[in-house]
Amino acid sequence: MKKKSLFSTVLFLCLFACGLLGMAFISPSDNDPNPKDKQAIKSMCGCYEISFDFAETFASDTNYQFHDNYTASALEWVELVEETPTFVSMQHLLIANDTMIIKHWRQDWSYENTDFYMYDKDNQWKFVKKPKSEVAGQWTQKVFQVDDSPRYEGSASWVHVDGRQYWENTTDSPLPRREYTKRKDYNVMTRTNRHEITNEGWLHEQDNDKVLRQDNKADFKIASEKGINIYKKVDDSRCKSAQGWWKENKDFWAVARAEWNAVFAKNKDLKLKGVVDKKPLFMHLFPLEKTQTDKIKPIISEFVEKR
Repeated sequence: MKKKSLFSTVLFLCLFACGLLGMAFISPSDNDPNPKDKQAIKSMCGCYEISFDFAETFASDTNYQFHDNYTASALEWVELVEETPTFVSMQHLLIANDTMIIKHWRQDWSYENTDFYMYDKDNQWKFVKKPKSEVAGQWTQKVFQVDDSPRYEGSASWVHVDGRQYWENTTDSPLPRREYTKRKDYNVMTRTNRHEITNEGWLHEQDNDKVLRQDNKADFKIASEKGINIYKKVDDSRCKSAQGWWKENKDFWAVARAEWNAVFAKNKDLKLKGVVDKKPLFMHLFPLEKTQTDKIKPIISEFVEKR
């Protein structure tokens, strides 16, 4: 009886210990993002002094005339628009002369996203469906124009190592706003974007190739450039005017985003007109009153090429 009792006791202790060990090694669902990822993404919200610096660095053609460096600075508010466990949307708002607010770019982050609109050339995007295995553990950054039309997107993993936190991806995009009305010698920018969280805010570092892309021809690289955009965190009170502007106008732009989401939901290649009635899209939307949401859909529809 004693041997049987001892065996039962040992078996019970073993099962109990194994149960505890099993519990200790239970890991979160494979579909759950690393909490550090969202923390890094959301830390880009807030009020920032920004410096923009770009310089062309290389051209294979020895006769190429390098363009002047581009330098600018601004005060910008980054608003958290929407958040779910696997999605973060942030709107950038430029502040000019303390009170003038200019709706700037928007960035959306989606975890393990599989649906992509990849920029091709000349205001055209190709819809690409990627397998889940290709984006496992990754976040897609989708960047939008000031009028919420698409710019570019790419997927990669956030890296948290040796005290550094950064995300890096290479993808194609339209020409940057600083050049799209000035340059005709290239039509695609292949961008390597690195977003890194720093002690003072965050850094958007770029290594870009300016590419001429034509049908049935190999891409031709016109020049390379280096870009460094430094976001230095300042007190949120300095961006109070932008915070107030967003509260007054957020419902209008929520309608615009919804209309674009309906376009994207078709999962088809997309081509947009550059101008309608001699004006780009933002010049049609920006003058509207915040109550004129009924005009958003027909305006956007005019810019989407029918296929």
